[in-house]
Order: sequence, then C-alpha cells, then structure tokens
Amino acid sequence: MRIYVDFDDVLCETARELSRLVLELYGCRVPYEAIHAFNLREAFGLDEARYLHLMHIAHGAEQLLALEPTPGAVAAVAGWMGEGYTVEIVTGRPYATHEASALWLRRHGLEGVPLVHVDKYNREPPAAEGQARALTRGEFAERRYDLAVEDAPMALEQLAAMPPCRVVIFDRPWNRGVPLLTQHFTRCRDWPAVEEVAADCRRLAAGSSSRQWQ
Repeated sequence: MRIYVDFDDVLCETARELSRLVLELYGCRVPYEAIHAFNLREAFGLDEARYLHLMHIAHGAEQLLALEPTPGAVAAVAGWMGEGYTVEIVTGRPYATHEASALWLRRHGLEGVPLVHVDKYNREPPAAEGQARALTRGEFAERRYDLAVEDAPMALEQLAAMPPCRVVIFDRPWNRGVPLLTQHFTRCRDWPAVEEVAADCRRLAAGSSSRQWQ
C-alpha cells in the first residue's frame, strides 16, 4: 500500500508555532482555533512584507527543527513502514528547506522515509539544470497512492482530481468548510482515526486480492 502523508499540520504542529511566532514578531494574537483561513496573510491580517518576513523566519532550520510532532503521527508512520507499506512525506515547503526537514524526520525516528517536495503554490524559483527541485503540480498528479492524509484545501482539491485513492481530510480549523469532495474522502480528527482508515484500506485490499484467486 502506498501512503501520502502531508508534513505541516498533519505530521507536525506548524500552525500552533506560527500563531506563537506571529505574536512574537508583530503582536498579532490569533489563537490556533481562530485560524480559519489557510492563506496566512488573511489568517493573521498581514501585509505582503510582513507575510514574507514571517515565511523567512518560519522556514529557517531552527524553527523547523523545533516543531512538535502531531500526537500519534510519528508512531503511525513508523508502524506503517514496519509493516512494509510505502510511505512518502509530501510537503509544499520550499525545496531549500529539504535538509532541515529531512533532519526533523531523522530526529523523530523516521529516517529513510522519502520526503517529496511539491510546488503546490507555484512559488518555487526556477532550478538550475541538473539541480534537485520540487515536483510541479503536473508531475505530482502522475503519482499514485492508495491513501493520502492532507489538511490543505488546495491540495485536497488536487487529490480529488487525481486517480481515486482514499483521502483523509485531517481536521483543522481552516479546512472545516471543505466538503467530502468524492466518495473516497473521510474526515479524521486525530491519528487513531487515521489508523482506522488505513486498516480499512488494508482489509479492502486483502479482500480484493483473495477474490482474484478464487
């Protein structure tokens, strides 16, 4: 089984740290539960200059390495890897954050889990020929998964347009207006619920395999 796990606010608690950081930088008090927009300019009431400065600070190695894991996430991913599943951590972070992001995975016991950067928001600068880079949205659309766990509304829309896989909307304040876009979508409020969905996918796959041999 191939599984896609988003990094920020699925594997780790990025928005809570951004809420703290924007208070420290600008005195803007926006609690986590009040972050109702995925667009951080809108969520925190920032102009472009302040938004860009926030992103510069937030994507620094020190900030990224300090992010707390989402409860249950690391154990679930490690368990899937131990069962032989193919798990990829998918992120819209700039490719320039790759080293720090990979180090976070290693520090939390997820060394060896592939880290896939996708230019989800069309903000990556052109890469030099032969230089490692993020996948484009078009390139990413060619990939195949059996299960995807994602929180970002735009990414969820892309998953709905890709070949059918089971998609978990990982519940966050900014995606509560996102409907179940296809019959394959499920909303989960925590990682134990995500693991139940994965187990259901495994049972369905096992049932399909056994029927093929009957």
